[in-house]
Amino acid sequence: MKKLLLLIFCLSLSTTLRAQEAGRIVFQEDFEKGAGSWEILDPASWQMKKSDQGSAIEITSRGSEYKPPVRSPGHVALVKNVKVGSFDMTFKVRSTKDTGNHRDCCVFFGYQDNQHFYYVHLGAKPDPHSGQIMIVKEAPRLALTKNTRLTPWDDKWHKVKLSRDLAKGTIKVYFDDMESPHMEVVDHTFGVGRVGIGSFDDLNEFDDVVIREK
Repeated sequence: MKKLLLLIFCLSLSTTLRAQEAGRIVFQEDFEKGAGSWEILDPASWQMKKSDQGSAIEITSRGSEYKPPVRSPGHVALVKNVKVGSFDMTFKVRSTKDTGNHRDCCVFFGYQDNQHFYYVHLGAKPDPHSGQIMIVKEAPRLALTKNTRLTPWDDKWHKVKLSRDLAKGTIKVYFDDMESPHMEVVDHTFGVGRVGIGSFDDLNEFDDVVIREK
């Protein structure tokens, strides 16, 4: 009887843990039903792309009709109705045009409004305005990091992960290697906020976005 009760307890615990893990997903997007869950600040420069591998969303123009009030990215797609503090966000991205040292994609988080937010700039070659974790606070973007690692863009799909712990202030971004951060920093300026994807002024495809709240 004791063994039976122990087995029942273990099965119940396993089911509960699986349910808790599943419940941590607060947003998931594969773009198979379009991009209705996204607020795109310049819809004219984005479009849906279909292929034999499924649908993705694509930035199609380097220029943008969205003009931010301070110097910051022009291509911004924010998830609607989701605000997170501590979270992990993963997605797939493919750069579709080689624009040189600042070839990039961006990840937005802690977004309060268009003058108060963080973003990761995954630029090909780092400098004070490329390949850094940035902050926008009523002034042109400023690097929080002094990253020196290249981002190895090519014409293939890559996996990106952004991980934030609000209490500790840690911000970590991963590129393909999900074990070792590509860059990281500690900052407490902005708390709970919106998240999104995009680019400063480059061309990308995005797919399979998952946000897990910690």
